[in-house]
Amino acid sequence: MEKVTVQLSHKVANGYVIPLGPANLVAIVTDVGLVGCGAFDVAALDSFSYPAAKVRPAIGPSIVNTNDILTGIVREINRGAMGRGIKNGMTGRQALELL
Repeated sequence: MEKVTVQLSHKVANGYVIPLGPANLVAIVTDVGLVGCGAFDVAALDSFSYPAAKVRPAIGPSIVNTNDILTGIVREINRGAMGRGIKNGMTGRQALELL
């Protein structure tokens, strides 16, 4: 597992890359919620009142690293994320700035 520090405008988040054979499980986590790759079930996280969004890659077939999360396009959000102003079509960085 790789852990990286991600500097946002007003806080620091933690990025995680977990190799799973041919794919990586990738997310950036703030003190409030997370933005992750397509493997995350954001609806399930909503049952814990945890704001979450998942992104699709802006370039290429899959999310590989935390930079792909930052540049990726939000494609699914839960109610907690909606309540924080996150919308489909934002970049991952824009969504993280709201968490």
